[in-house]
Amino acid sequence: MIVLGLSGALGHDASAAILVDGKIVAAAEEERFIRDKHAKNHWPYEAAKFCLAQAGITPDQVDIVAFPYGEIPLTSAARWHYAKRYWYAPDRALDAIFNGNRRFRRNRDKSLKLMEDLGLNKASYVPVEHHLAHASSAYHLSGFKEKTAIVGIDGKGEYATTFFGYGEHGKIHKIKEFYDPDSLGGLYGAITEFLGFEMLDGEFKVMGMAPYGDPNKYDLSRLAKFENGELIINTEYVNVVGLRRYKAQGKGYYFTPKLIEWLGPKREGDEIDDPYIHYAASVQKLLEDLALQMIEYYLGDIIRETGKIAMAGGVALNVKLNQRIIALPHVKELFVQPASGDNGTSLGAATYAAYLAGETIQPMQHAYLGPAYSNEACIAACEAHPAKPVFTRVEDGPRKAAELLAAGHPLAWFQGRMEFGPRSLGCRSILGDPSFPGVADRINAQIKYRERWRPFCPSMLDRVAADILQTDHPAPYMTFTFDVNPAWKARIPEVVHEDGTARAQVVTKATNPRYYALIEHLEQLRGNGVVLNTSLNRRGEPMICSPTDALNMFFGCDLEYLMLEDILVTKPVAA
Repeated sequence: MIVLGLSGALGHDASAAILVDGKIVAAAEEERFIRDKHAKNHWPYEAAKFCLAQAGITPDQVDIVAFPYGEIPLTSAARWHYAKRYWYAPDRALDAIFNGNRRFRRNRDKSLKLMEDLGLNKASYVPVEHHLAHASSAYHLSGFKEKTAIVGIDGKGEYATTFFGYGEHGKIHKIKEFYDPDSLGGLYGAITEFLGFEMLDGEFKVMGMAPYGDPNKYDLSRLAKFENGELIINTEYVNVVGLRRYKAQGKGYYFTPKLIEWLGPKREGDEIDDPYIHYAASVQKLLEDLALQMIEYYLGDIIRETGKIAMAGGVALNVKLNQRIIALPHVKELFVQPASGDNGTSLGAATYAAYLAGETIQPMQHAYLGPAYSNEACIAACEAHPAKPVFTRVEDGPRKAAELLAAGHPLAWFQGRMEFGPRSLGCRSILGDPSFPGVADRINAQIKYRERWRPFCPSMLDRVAADILQTDHPAPYMTFTFDVNPAWKARIPEVVHEDGTARAQVVTKATNPRYYALIEHLEQLRGNGVVLNTSLNRRGEPMICSPTDALNMFFGCDLEYLMLEDILVTKPVAA
């Protein structure tokens, strides 16, 4: 059976994923192909075409097209809760009651048009509730056989913002959902906007800022509470619509003027300063504390029974929260879907629809699910590029790359299949030697053009990971932070954050042999089986997809070396 999943229901992060007989064959975000970050208001045409081509199938062979946005009946508590909580905006409240599925119909119609445009005429269309798609993307792909606690926390789907449930024998059971505006993801997003970043993009920047502040200096607990099994967001301050929003320069924000009166003016600029670092620390602590309370309340018994948790939704990318979940008593393993945001709902819709159709879903082995390019394609891109790059084919790309890193040079590293999800995992990366003082600042200032205080991540060999991270918990996708062994902090200072943690990727030879070989060569040269790894893109741009994208980025920054598979690229020397 062939199932194609699509996403883009909420106006951002359109993507496509394809399953053949229960196995992921391909998945990719639309933004990578059209070069528009988050692909706002786009539908996943190019991503879907890639998935079909990668799978080697024609459109008429697809059995099911699954989409992560379902129809919510009037009898559901969701629409009534929304109407009650948005009483101050009667147009929104009445719309939820009398026309509550207009977004569903709009998404269905766009999906059916895409199917028609791409010739998917024989496939049946299967809508999947947004949070069931998130749940499936985590549970069905985790490989867990035991009864598994499932956590889904994000901004919102149709109406739901939070999902607690469990998986057993392949079936997902709902325990509890919370509904808009009672959303931890929304709250964190509102404060993200207040701190001067873009909602749905800058939340990880708030997380990176938080360790510089004191979470106890300002008490933000009035913004939300969890009591008697219910999450309640204070909409006097955040998670608001319409006239209640704070407005500046023609833009409405997800917080109110009352928040400004309480906390002061909205932050501007790139620097981290008082009091905003403390607000970031405080909202991070509030998110962690409330999430942990809810997990214990609804899933504590299941966790004590088996110790297995599967998690997705945008908040699942909050690596600091994930570190605290792993540290909970009785937790044996936490699986976080690497594409936990709405980009991953194409994959979740596909797996859920496949499960409903009787398929056995195979566990996710890796996130290398996008396009790959041959050496010949890389050479052709170099020959065609107007900047006239200097390039040569080397015999051993990983070894040459390690030699450049060992000499202190940052390196753009392009090889293999592009990663699915927001993290570069050794195929579309900018690399550095984390033992070289200042290499992180150099990458920030000269290449990434991003805030100087944001951390960089280590990719490390599996055989040294337990010593560095002081745990053997699986960490293939950069979805967790760990406390770095004090003995290693001075050895790899460029990838240890302000709070002594690192968001690590543990690399195995089986899933990424070329990247593993590079790190092994660097270990031989410098003594550490670790490399600094950040995504191959500039600030505000999507991750690189093709060799031409990589060359455009290379000539738009101060990088000196680019490795395209086995093709080493440098810049022409000025006459």
